Amino acid sequence: MSIASIATWSRRLALFLSQVILVLVFGCGPAPTEVVISLATATGSTSPTGSPVPVIATPPAQSTETQVPALTATPFVPKAVIKIFSHVPLSVSRESQGQDILRGTELAVQQLAGPLNEFGYKVELVAYDDQNLVQTALANAQAIVADPEILCGVGHYDSDTTIAASDTYHAAGLAFVTPAATAPLLTDRNYLEVNRLIGRADGQGFAAAQFAREQGIKSIFVVSQKGDNTLRNAEFFRTETSRLGIQWLGSELNTVNDENRAKVVSEIVNANPELLYISTSANQAIPLLTALRAAGYRGRFLGTERLDNPSVISAAGMSLVQDGGLYYTLTSAPAEYYPSAAQFVQDFQSRYSAPPLSFAARAYDATGICLKAIENATRARGGTLPSRGEVARAIRALKDYQGVTGTHNFNSRGEATPIQYYVYQVISTESASWDQNPVVAAYEVTPP
Repeated sequence: MSIASIATWSRRLALFLSQVILVLVFGCGPAPTEVVISLATATGSTSPTGSPVPVIATPPAQSTETQVPALTATPFVPKAVIKIFSHVPLSVSRESQGQDILRGTELAVQQLAGPLNEFGYKVELVAYDDQNLVQTALANAQAIVADPEILCGVGHYDSDTTIAASDTYHAAGLAFVTPAATAPLLTDRNYLEVNRLIGRADGQGFAAAQFAREQGIKSIFVVSQKGDNTLRNAEFFRTETSRLGIQWLGSELNTVNDENRAKVVSEIVNANPELLYISTSANQAIPLLTALRAAGYRGRFLGTERLDNPSVISAAGMSLVQDGGLYYTLTSAPAEYYPSAAQFVQDFQSRYSAPPLSFAARAYDATGICLKAIENATRARGGTLPSRGEVARAIRALKDYQGVTGTHNFNSRGEATPIQYYVYQVISTESASWDQNPVVAAYEVTPP
């Protein structure tokens, strides 16, 4: 080969190597354009709970000038999905209360699922409508327990539906927390999976006795129907007031109706107690209380949550709230009542353009308890998914859970202990003003 040929071959080799180096350094072409997907609120488009609807953002028009591609975050690819169920009435009956609970649950999942995301799990909320009907609740419960991704839940609103569905949850080992059901039977069966974040109906008698003492009451008379809960509240009130040194002047433990109302009125007026404790429905209580005012009785009236019936009380007139006044106990308070709930109330109002009702804050805490128990059980397994049984046991093992409605622990039956009961004063019998009845006292009671 001539010297000239060798020089030509060398120049060609050098040119080829330089092109290879340029390709390796700068790549073969421009980087692909990233399409950004964002969550935005479309006008008039919301989910049934008022949540924003996902909208795909329109990519901006391409610029003619060369741009450096922006770095984008690696999308979250979960190891698995964890589901929390909400099972409340969303139609037919009590849908406003059910919607309130669902919204509290939804907000909690959005705000409190971070620790489980850090373990690599996606948390989803699945909502079921029990229509406040036992048969619907039972059918839905079968579908819920059949989904292995569901590890905990919140519901129901009504005690009857909660008790009925709890048998299905218990058989499947699936834990849940109710923010609203108050029937004693729910927890008296000692199911590991059943937890209640509200006072039992039969604890109101204890709270009422504390209120009577603080008001300086010296004597009481008791009227009660013969139902289990009504009698238990009446007896708890009588025995607790006796222990506190308040004199018991008599009791009427039969249904008060048109036939015997005059007799009962005469007994109470003659005994002249400072306070009448009445553990009956509003339908039976209001005619009696009205007749007592008409007969000249001026003492105080104190009833249970069954007096929380504005449509019945509004027909009675203002005589009920005059003189000693009318009071009743409840197992729940407005969200605004709790000092720790201020941010929750603000977030709820901002998201749903409506204030939280009676049970949203407790539903938020019930959901937080589910999430915290799953987190603790996951951590105990080194980051792997826990079983339903491990979640159920983790709920009972929680110590001093800090929620927006207070600090919560559970006893061996699934009762939050201690739990608060609230005394409301009726300031007007007008239905339109019923929500303005203030909480005038609150008491912590250990479940009976």
